[in-house]
Parts: sequence; structure tokens; C-alpha cells
Amino acid sequence: MWKLCRFLLFMVSFRVGQVSGADKYSRHDFPPGFVFGAGTSAYQVEGAAEEDGRTPSIFDTYAHSGITRGANGDVACDQYHKYKEDVQLMAEMGLEAYRFSISWSRLIPNGRGQVNPKGLQYYNNLINELISHGIEPHVTLHHSDHPQALEDEYGGWISRRVVRDFTAYADVCFREFGDRVRHWTTFNEANVFVQVGYDYGLMPPQRCSSPFGILDCQKGNSSTEPYLAAHNILLGHASAARLYQKKYRVNNPSNKIS
Repeated sequence: MWKLCRFLLFMVSFRVGQVSGADKYSRHDFPPGFVFGAGTSAYQVEGAAEEDGRTPSIFDTYAHSGITRGANGDVACDQYHKYKEDVQLMAEMGLEAYRFSISWSRLIPNGRGQVNPKGLQYYNNLINELISHGIEPHVTLHHSDHPQALEDEYGGWISRRVVRDFTAYADVCFREFGDRVRHWTTFNEANVFVQVGYDYGLMPPQRCSSPFGILDCQKGNSSTEPYLAAHNILLGHASAARLYQKKYRVNNPSNKIS
């Protein structure tokens, strides 16, 4: 994962070098409402995979299955410990928004029930640090990394049971962070998550079957499970969005959820 971080830094530097030789642009060349921002996902940047109560997500299981040739997010960019430095760099770049995802496994380690106070503290600290630097937090609830505990218990998104657990998790996020977070996204690229995870088997949870699966998956059914997962994700989105609209957005009509 550190190689990915270094590659991303190289690409940013490369692109900046290219732009520096082109026409000069400033903030005034863009509309007043245009927002400059960046985005990440929890597993790609947080690290601290086994610290402070976090449990494995399906991405941990995938990364440690051998398919990634030893690369994993155990440390990643170490944002869990270096979020202050990261936010300072964002501010120096002139970013106005930062989209990040919450690790369900860090906030609610068993997938349901008790909230992890250390996970809660981390996300509160990150959000507060962003706001103190004038950076608007945009929060994604699910970025391909639901708890492995729920995957083991009932198959994750192929079971209708996950809708209730996802809604309860979303409720915790809205309640704990909603006083400062105005922009919410329920799922990151749900169609991609379903296709590569339940049809091709290339990404977690690595479910697929012949002749559609690209990998030799040990479980799954590419003829049915992508449709089950997609349907339940749509139900999860609808349930979480309905909850937000009725319980939280009513007092903050300018807030957004997508």
C-alpha cells in the first residue's frame, strides 16, 4: 500500500509539473461556487488495521488472501496517526473539500451494536481538524469495506438483513457527526462494487462463478448474486437516505445526501 501512496504522490507531482509549463490559472478563473477537493477511502489511507478496536473488513480479508502479492492496507498512508499532517498538506494545496469514508469496522467493530469510542474519537478529530483549516468534510458511508463479521454471518450484501444493520450504522454516523458534516454519500460506485465483487470476483468479497467470473472464486454465483447485492444496496441507500431526510435534515434543509 505504501507503493500506492508513493505512486499517487508521483502522479500529482508529475501533473503539477506539466501544468506549470502551461497557461497559468488562478481561483478567479473558476466560478465562485466551484469547489476544489480531494477524495480517499478508509482502507486506502487510514492504516492502523488492528489498532484501537478495529476489526477486519472484507478488504482486509481480500488483501491478505495472497491475491495482492503482499500489498495491503495494514499501514497504508497511516492517516490514522498522521491526519493532522495530512490536513495541513490539504490546506497548503488550497483544497476546500475533502471526501473520505468511514470504516464501518472501526466505528462499529461487530457490524452492529456497541460503538467503538476510539473509532468515534478518530473521526471526530479528523472532522474537527478539517473544519479548523477551512476544509469542508464530505463523508462516504460505504467504500467497499463492510465488516467481515457481517460477511461471515449472513453474506453481507447478498442478504436483506444487511439493510437493517447498514441503516443503524448510518444512524450512528448522522447522529455523531451530523452537526458538522453537511454532505453525505451512502455508497461509493455501487455498480463497480457489485460488478467486480460479485460478478467478476476481482475485488472483495470475491464472489463469482463460471463462466462469468474472471478469477477462480471459491464461492458465489455470478448469475444471481450481483442482482441480489445491487438490489439490497439500493434498499440500503433508500433506507439511510429516508432516515436522514426525516430525522436529521429536517433541521438543516441545506444539507445533502446522495
